[in-house]
Amino acid sequence: MDKALLARLEPLRARIDALDEQILGLLNDRARAALEVGEVKKAFDADGPVLKPEREALIVRRLQGLNPGPIPAEAVQAVWNQVISACRGLESTLTVAYLGPQGSFSEQAAFEHFGHAVSGLRCESFDEVFRAVEAGQADVGMVPVENSTEGAVNRSLDLLLNSSLKVLGERTIRIHHNLMTLTGGLEGVRQVLGHPQALAQCQAWLSRNHPELERLPVASNAEAARLAAEDPTRAAIAGEAAAAAWGLSVVVSGIQDDPQNQTRFLAIGAADAGATGRDKTSVVLAVPNRAGAVYEMLAPLAAHGVSMTRFESRPARTGQWEYYFYVDLLGHRDDEAVSQALSELKQQAAFFKILGSYPRQ
Repeated sequence: MDKALLARLEPLRARIDALDEQILGLLNDRARAALEVGEVKKAFDADGPVLKPEREALIVRRLQGLNPGPIPAEAVQAVWNQVISACRGLESTLTVAYLGPQGSFSEQAAFEHFGHAVSGLRCESFDEVFRAVEAGQADVGMVPVENSTEGAVNRSLDLLLNSSLKVLGERTIRIHHNLMTLTGGLEGVRQVLGHPQALAQCQAWLSRNHPELERLPVASNAEAARLAAEDPTRAAIAGEAAAAAWGLSVVVSGIQDDPQNQTRFLAIGAADAGATGRDKTSVVLAVPNRAGAVYEMLAPLAAHGVSMTRFESRPARTGQWEYYFYVDLLGHRDDEAVSQALSELKQQAAFFKILGSYPRQ
């Protein structure tokens, strides 16, 4: 290396090393303070869940507001999610259930939301994710609820309707689909495997480029990768994490039909999340089967100035052309305007359930 360049770099690198040591010391100071919080709670018999979604959201938002740059706000969130996760893990290890196997987008969403200092519980279906949390095998779960291309994940909606679990948080991630095989090529490949949603999100690309491949739906994209790793006649649609986990090579990257393809996940658990001042509330409703009933259902929201960010319908499966309506509102159920609107909705709805109030991403 050029001596003049090295002379300029060495003091800068030494400064970075010194700053890293300071950061490490401060992180350990923070961890000790977090442990002291746990001890104080125990001393006052106030030992509750170690996960506090509202507190964690407020910590990150405060730091983002104080951040002068050049580190972007998204990086502040990513870094402090891991810091909070590590400190939380010293007090108690959080078990998170999600659709597996290793390398799934659900796993990615779970780690982005709860940090990596957790114990992952990989499940074979969304039903198993809910059962694991309800049975206490996991503290929380992470399930997809809607995709920007294909819309609602209907099984998740049905499970939310019938479960006692609450929505604790949300996480939206960019979905980057890749075509991958064991050999890194398509010679001899006859089938392409993927989750039904992934196959739908890539259907135009597949029809245009490889109509000869039989499309085979499986439980998850990570499962598709696992199966492709066992059979060179199969290709998989999955993310890069799945390729790395199962020893596959990417043949073509970014095959999703919509380059802005995103999936929104919901964190679920047994506890309620407190208000942060920037929240969402998810509810499910059914209205009497009469003219104008849906309009009347929405009237309390307008009357109290409550904004609706999502409105999704699902058949009630009664054979009477009745529907459940899944609605996301801005605000927490304890906010005055939201509370009044929900009270009026409950009075006039044929069915009413609050799925949860939680910090907005």
